Amino acid sequence: MKLNKKLILLLATAGIGLTACQNFEELEQNPNKPSKASPSLLLTSIENDFYEAPWNDVQRWNQYWCSNYNYYATQEYSWTGGGMNYLTLNNIKQMEHEAQKTGLPAKNVYASLAKFFKAFFYVDMTMRMGDIPMSEALQTGNGIFKPKYNTQKEVFLQAFTWLDEANTELTALIAANDNNLSGDFLLNGKLIGWQKAVNAYKLRLLIHLSKKESDAELKIKQRFAETLANPAKYPLPGSNSDNLQYVYNSSTNKYPLNPDNYGNTATRNNMSATYLNTLVNLKDPRTFIVADPAPAKIAAGLTPADFEAYVGASSGESLDDMSSKVNKGEYSFIRKDRYYQYLGEPCVQIGYVELCFNIAEAISRGWVAGNAAEYYNKGISGSMQSYAISTDAINAYLAQPAITLAGNADEALKQILLQKYLGFFQNSGWEAYYNQRRTGVPAFLVGPGTANSQRIPKRFQYPSSEHTNNKENLEKALDAQFAGKDDINDAMWILK
Repeated sequence: MKLNKKLILLLATAGIGLTACQNFEELEQNPNKPSKASPSLLLTSIENDFYEAPWNDVQRWNQYWCSNYNYYATQEYSWTGGGMNYLTLNNIKQMEHEAQKTGLPAKNVYASLAKFFKAFFYVDMTMRMGDIPMSEALQTGNGIFKPKYNTQKEVFLQAFTWLDEANTELTALIAANDNNLSGDFLLNGKLIGWQKAVNAYKLRLLIHLSKKESDAELKIKQRFAETLANPAKYPLPGSNSDNLQYVYNSSTNKYPLNPDNYGNTATRNNMSATYLNTLVNLKDPRTFIVADPAPAKIAAGLTPADFEAYVGASSGESLDDMSSKVNKGEYSFIRKDRYYQYLGEPCVQIGYVELCFNIAEAISRGWVAGNAAEYYNKGISGSMQSYAISTDAINAYLAQPAITLAGNADEALKQILLQKYLGFFQNSGWEAYYNQRRTGVPAFLVGPGTANSQRIPKRFQYPSSEHTNNKENLEKALDAQFAGKDDINDAMWILK
């Protein structure tokens, strides 16, 4: 929420006059609008901006589902300019200011969460575009209207500083039993929950930097090992109950797919082969929970209990072909009785399942000592538990030779990454794409339907506002990163 004053000057020519002695400050006030916001109100707005919904375009680009009807969406990766987060970052800055105005000390709950959110929103931009303005951003009060760009490495280093400071401050606030946080609809003021999310997010960023593991300044292996080795200092989520997630209710925030839009969209969205066919090939019980069987398969004599009855469409298929095959009943729809509800399942933003797979990956890469299979199994179990799959069914799945973690390090890493992809289904925003972009797992399907010359892009372009308002600094950043081009298929620093 952006706070603006409206100056309304009524220049009357018919019987209304303004005397010179009237107070100008009185004239500029609009009694129907608030002139300031509490830190709690700003926090609510920031959390809404932080939330990444399920069943949106990002999840199509993650290749979890497909649109078979052009009016609503396509699978095309024809990306242009990415969005900037500076309005939200300005609200974070304002939240810090308003918290101190209420009399809270400099180190307070809002200031600590502000550090987490600053890390998140700056990293969010750099992960999508590359170098971004950071150190000189939001400095118009100091006369800086055209901020310089910081490198991706500088953004990550600053993010680690903010996250470690937030963790330290939250430890002190929890010890002091500080309960001065309101406006927090994600965790309802539970500071230990926020501290666990901060540290889990830090491990996520370290995993994103796997290609830079030898960088002496980033200290990726050291940071990961220190965090994992000291749970008293760096508490981490221990189960799905520690998830930082968005919970839906039927009154104020309905699940994105719900009975109100069932008639318009239920048959125009189907499952993606990248996701669903992987479940089928692995005899995964999540198959029966997330999808309906393909009608043609049932007509041919299969039952909803048969894995072979479930078929996803390639995201690369042309929309005409996909639509034709959907009309013939060849593809599985989204499990309509599960997902078309007002009270849908919570949408995890930072969670336990991802954490388990990140730890398994770090062990597999040799960053830390430990049993990769233990965390791999915990990640699979945690995901299946969130679907209420029985313990017996989970254990039977884990016992399959194709699921048991391989002794070969390269094969084991592929298994970990694939299961992390399955665990991200309709959760955590861009994370499935970011992990695929970094590792190539799973292989995303391409073709006429994905456009972009059948390539998966590596980034967004910078928004047109930067070309207009900050052209000189943008051109320097493009020269430094991409030989002057702003191409969605060029690899940014983090991928090299």
